[in-house]
Amino acid sequence: MRQDIDTQREWHATYRALAVPCPRHATELRRRLLLLSVRIHWHPFWSTPAGWSPAARVELRRLTAGDRKADAA
Repeated sequence: MRQDIDTQREWHATYRALAVPCPRHATELRRRLLLLSVRIHWHPFWSTPAGWSPAARVELRRLTAGDRKADAA
């Protein structure tokens, strides 16, 4: 699950970089966001009984939410 947390954090950072007005290297950022989305979605954890629950994905987002709050401050 640690890899998922790191990937989710990277996803958020990439999304924030893409969300600024006139982002630099927008095409590369979009490609990176897509790649990270695929990695998160197809991670083996989500194929286990513990990963089937929608609560597991919510927990992943919760674990990485602190990063978003820190960036907003």
